[in-house]
Amino acid sequence: MRVLALTHGADVQPELFGDVIRSQGHELVDWEIAERGAPDVNGYDAVIVLGGAMNVGEDDEHPWFADEYELLRGWLETGTPLLGICLGAQTLAHAAGAAVTRMPAAQIGFLEVELTEAGRSDPVLGILPERFPALFGNSYRFDLPAGGVELARRNGSSQAYRLGERAWAVQFHPESRRDQVLEWWREEPVLPKPLPELAEDLDAEIARWHERGRALCLAFLAQATGSSVRAHSCHEPT
Repeated sequence: MRVLALTHGADVQPELFGDVIRSQGHELVDWEIAERGAPDVNGYDAVIVLGGAMNVGEDDEHPWFADEYELLRGWLETGTPLLGICLGAQTLAHAAGAAVTRMPAAQIGFLEVELTEAGRSDPVLGILPERFPALFGNSYRFDLPAGGVELARRNGSSQAYRLGERAWAVQFHPESRRDQVLEWWREEPVLPKPLPELAEDLDAEIARWHERGRALCLAFLAQATGSSVRAHSCHEPT
């Protein structure tokens, strides 16, 4: 299977997901859309759209957003297996007609998320525990697109959804590594706690988070390939 990773900067690469994809024998193509323009919408068997420091609505500064929205609509139309992460979840929501807005305060660090009833039975998100601490680094949020199925929530706000049967989106970062995330947070003007304390939180949670990230990636790949083998779940106590 040929998997596209649509990226938005050098510090938001596939990371853990890249390792998992290659370990399963798939070809991974990294594509920086700002530098390379739009890839072939029909050239890939599955697509992962990653995060970025920019935001929906900054189209004048980042004109390639228009290309990304068009690509996302094309992948939705063709039923290409698709996973949006953080900014990728927001651009997918915007492309599907939903609002993306700035939050009163950023979500940073490990914060508890709860799966909805639909999330618990979802073939991708359902491999995660019903409640779990998820790794966040975002200051914008998405509304649920029309026809979308909400899969996870936090404090009354959607954190994951599915569109149709082949497109998923998560606001949190199941692909990220420790040092990568700390670099993001060093650039943040306001943090919920001092950076050394956030680093301690990362050290305490990152191994379990990577296990869940691997399971989530495997579940997505299983859906993309049509595999009937369910990925290893992470329903251990939280």
